[in-house]
Amino acid sequence: MPEWIVIFYPINFLSAYVLYIYLYNRRKRIGFHLGMNITIVAGGGLALATGIIFINLYPFHFLEATLFSVIIGGISGILFGNLFDFQTLFSGYITGLIMGVMAPMIGAAGYEWVVFLIMIEVFILSCFCIAASSAYKA
Repeated sequence: MPEWIVIFYPINFLSAYVLYIYLYNRRKRIGFHLGMNITIVAGGGLALATGIIFINLYPFHFLEATLFSVIIGGISGILFGNLFDFQTLFSGYITGLIMGVMAPMIGAAGYEWVVFLIMIEVFILSCFCIAASSAYKA
């Protein structure tokens, strides 16, 4: 696997940070259902990207990849869910945990397939953009 894929880590975390700051300023105008969906997308998407990238960089470290993606997914689900209410926080946390467990398995199935990794990154970044645009219209 090419080592240049490590560039996706800062792209993912920077886009999640920008989305968080944007949502923080608009959190009072966002309804419960939209907040739940945004939290699920953010927590699950960040866990998915982290797990797939990590398992492709270090293919025989399944435990470490799973723990790392579970921690990242849980924390991001908590942070995004905390913008809205406790139920959303809990839903984001659970979604981040579940996606963190599944992401290394998905990454191992698509190991050394760069097109798959790029497709996942485009999918996650487009989900962040859709979440931001839906929050703008709320």
